[in-house]
Amino acid sequence: MTDHYEDSDSAKQRVLTNRQVLAYLGGYWLRRRSLLSITLGLTLVSIGFDLSVPYAAGQLVDAVASGPGRLHDAWGAWGLLAGVYGAGLVIKNLAMRAWNPFAAANMKELIDEAYRKVQSFSADWHADNFAGATVRRLSRAMWGYDTVSDAAVIWLGPAFLVLGGLCVMMALRWPIVGLFASIVVAAFVASNIWLTELYARPANLKSVALDSRIGGAMADSISSNATVKSFGAEAREEARIGEVTGLWRASVVVTWTRFINLWLLHNLLLVLLQAGMTGLLVWLWARGQAKAGDVAFVITAFMLMTGYLRNIGENIRMTQRGLDDIEDVARYDTMAPQVVDAPTARDFVSGEGEIIFDRVTFRYRSAETALYDDFNLMIEPGERVALVGPTGAGKSTFVKLIQRLHDVQGGRILVDGQDIAAVTQGSLRRAIAVVPQDPALFHRSLSENIAYARPGATEAEIILAAKRARAHDFIVKLPMGYGTLVGERGVKLSGGERQRVAIARAFLADAQILVLDEATSSLDVETERQVQAAMEELMVGRTTIVIAHRLSTIRGADRILVFENGRVVEEGTHADLVEHGGAYARLHAVTEGWA
Repeated sequence: MTDHYEDSDSAKQRVLTNRQVLAYLGGYWLRRRSLLSITLGLTLVSIGFDLSVPYAAGQLVDAVASGPGRLHDAWGAWGLLAGVYGAGLVIKNLAMRAWNPFAAANMKELIDEAYRKVQSFSADWHADNFAGATVRRLSRAMWGYDTVSDAAVIWLGPAFLVLGGLCVMMALRWPIVGLFASIVVAAFVASNIWLTELYARPANLKSVALDSRIGGAMADSISSNATVKSFGAEAREEARIGEVTGLWRASVVVTWTRFINLWLLHNLLLVLLQAGMTGLLVWLWARGQAKAGDVAFVITAFMLMTGYLRNIGENIRMTQRGLDDIEDVARYDTMAPQVVDAPTARDFVSGEGEIIFDRVTFRYRSAETALYDDFNLMIEPGERVALVGPTGAGKSTFVKLIQRLHDVQGGRILVDGQDIAAVTQGSLRRAIAVVPQDPALFHRSLSENIAYARPGATEAEIILAAKRARAHDFIVKLPMGYGTLVGERGVKLSGGERQRVAIARAFLADAQILVLDEATSSLDVETERQVQAAMEELMVGRTTIVIAHRLSTIRGADRILVFENGRVVEEGTHADLVEHGGAYARLHAVTEGWA
């Protein structure tokens, strides 16, 4: 059970180091240097005011300790203390006003670019990875950026400067106090960084991976809710999800416990810092080497240091969690798409629809042997060709290769005389209309789903395409007509209705090459007649490739190709092949036209 919701990406080939992830984030930080500079500059000014607070507090205590005779000095010291504290807060606020648009813009670009990168990965990659888990990684990375950036620029950077400044100030006045504070602060920071990465990070990475697995498991089950209900399997699915969340629970308890252990260690260091600094000042005071104001300076400095040290500890831990959340997307950024456009790729120019396989060799990544080996085939412009044969014979692969969803290892594929490896993928695929066996619609309106083939289509063109696809009549009977939302993957429509919407898309695309991939195999007889009539009209004047299980869809084909193990073992018309008595005739006899 524990591997059922794993995907290929969750079994990571390599985990990026913190430095590599930070380098990835740094690229975004440097995109808006002016806003970053303003934020950093204002932050440095606010740090200067923070460092002045212990001095101002010491001045006030010295003035008060001298008695009412120094009332004027006391009020002056009070004004200084209130002023530097208030000014620091104002400057910090201004820094955040520059930081917010900086962070929001970078977060938008990060999620946009991560989505674009995932979109560029091959059909194989998407088939190997749960969509829900991928979405979880992308959204988590966006907020991971927010966590790491806030921690690094707003908290950790200023904290290190303030702590360093206070240690130097104390060292200049009382070397032993400054040395002691520097040693404890260094131990606090170093142990935070070192132990968080070596002790807490491995457990956190496991928790993050299981968090992604929860997303994949839930998406898998929820997207198949109709199947779950049809088998009355709700309790079974709840149990399966429960097993995945149970693994996450066990893992995250370990993660959280390790962070709590670090929290305890570092709070003990804070106790040591407080006791040591104040103890040393009492000792110096007893020897006449420190005044009451000096003690107030150190106590105020300790309070300031404690706040920053707690922030350092918390933000180092949060930074590690954020870096782990970003790691998946940062790794995506290092991965090359499996199918890429050539640097000199040009747009495909649609012609009459000629298709040539010229000595093509192709092997799936997971296969030991090639499916196609020195494969040759030509489809004439306007020809209707049916592909038949057993499952795994190479029919669907043939269509995928024409669309360049995979790259061939040898030979070339020409469409209208153009090597498809030399044209852009998008322009090639827009020139090929595909009507699949189970069309997946978007949870958008029927109008938007039909117009997906041509976003600029007018309402009249959308309606005309629907009429030609025999979809208009059922659409106008819906409460919202063409504005009706169809549900995720089109679940609100029947199979025949989804099929007709897909055909309407193909009409609107008006591509010269048409692929009908078992488009009527799951329909009832009456609905099949409607869909078949629409497809007959759609096929007129186009090069058509039909993958079919039913005889009715291939009787009128100009040529039927019988595939076995990536080879065409027979070809001809329906009548010729039945008369020939070969592989096609045997399939026909057993299934009455199953292909």
